[in-house]
Amino acid sequence: MAGVTKADYVSAAPELRGFWGFTRAQTMAFLVMVAFLVVAPFFLYPIFLMKVLCFALFACAFNLLIGYVGLLSFGHAAYFGMGGYIAGYTAKAWGMTPEVSIIFAGVVAAGLGGAFGWLAIRRSGIYFAMITLALAQMIYFFCVQAPFTGGEDGIQSIPRGSLFGVIPLGADRAMYWLVAVIFVAGFLAIHRIVHSPFGQVMTAIRDNEPRAISLGYKSEDYKLLAFVLSAALAGVAGGMKSLVFGIATLTDVHWTMSGEVVLMTLLGGLGTVFGPLVGAAVIITMQNYLAEFGAWVTVIQGGIFVVCVLAFRAGIVGELARLLKVKL
Repeated sequence: MAGVTKADYVSAAPELRGFWGFTRAQTMAFLVMVAFLVVAPFFLYPIFLMKVLCFALFACAFNLLIGYVGLLSFGHAAYFGMGGYIAGYTAKAWGMTPEVSIIFAGVVAAGLGGAFGWLAIRRSGIYFAMITLALAQMIYFFCVQAPFTGGEDGIQSIPRGSLFGVIPLGADRAMYWLVAVIFVAGFLAIHRIVHSPFGQVMTAIRDNEPRAISLGYKSEDYKLLAFVLSAALAGVAGGMKSLVFGIATLTDVHWTMSGEVVLMTLLGGLGTVFGPLVGAAVIITMQNYLAEFGAWVTVIQGGIFVVCVLAFRAGIVGELARLLKVKL
């Protein structure tokens, strides 16, 4: 189309309303979410809630990459698991406070994401996915052999410590408030990124990369930055999980964890703001309350995934938004 400029292309997104770029429907949904987070620990088991929030942040980070840039990574467990190891090691061996340990986890995951992303974004589609999977498997075998990870035993008895060295987090409810605040901060950061000019360029690259390149955008730079941001948030989520449960193991860095976050994101709604949160809540709830069925939990998850793909192509939140004719 003649006369189209960069500014025109970036501003082509629908008009946003409300605080922090939320639409009216998203504002209502966000307020409901915050209200639930405030009252939930008084009625539900805090450990269960913290697990949901850790995986919800992980899924939101993954959705930032696949939902808004169109890059399907099969290796995000590398950043989630490594974040858990780094937070656990710094807290136990170095005596770092929890907030510093979590920051360390995010920084190391971001560095790892930068190195792996620089290699992976040179390819697209299934080739990109396979490269990320191969790199993640390298991290898995590194964690098996590295002395600081504890090998198959993992890092155990990780102390929660005291927030800023002052507020003890040994009680589950105290730790819950820290996890909830970090989750909300990460959620708002992702939403702000997506609805910033940078986020609109990411969406433009996802929808039509050749056109975005023709307008002067360096797509590889944008994809790499998105990859690093996604990896950093995944590392923060992994760091929180290791402090919550007091252990970091190979489970979190295994390739099955990458598959699990894909399932959470697709089930909740790809490219939606609240979809990953809902998907993570559904999967973790199933794992928690259907644990007595043993291996059948995986079969049930697979069945739900098949039904979702066939009947709810846009995911739970995506279909709900379509029915209500709102943006969630």
